[in-house]
Amino acid sequence: METLAKLKDVRLSAQKGRLIADQIRGLQVDKAINVLAFSSKKGAAIVRQLLESAIANAEHNNGADIDDLKISSIYVDRATYMPRTSARAKGRGNRIMKPTCHITITVAD
Repeated sequence: METLAKLKDVRLSAQKGRLIADQIRGLQVDKAINVLAFSSKKGAAIVRQLLESAIANAEHNNGADIDDLKISSIYVDRATYMPRTSARAKGRGNRIMKPTCHITITVAD
């Protein structure tokens, strides 16, 4: 049985999120939580919360056994940018594009 958890419009670039996703893809959920707990990256805390949500969804909605769960798929998609401006000399302005991403985790028995 597969269970899904999604997090949309995370203030993290997709490239940095994919680095975290590659570390835990295919692992058992308890090992993945350990990897994320001791990672120093900002995205690790975000992905860990989402993984715990996916585990809770699997237990509550499908009655799955937590010990048998493994990450069947995880992917990070680019979302929209948050455009910001920065003041420059002589009345000009620069655009600052702050990236966001969508993270999807699927856990299965």
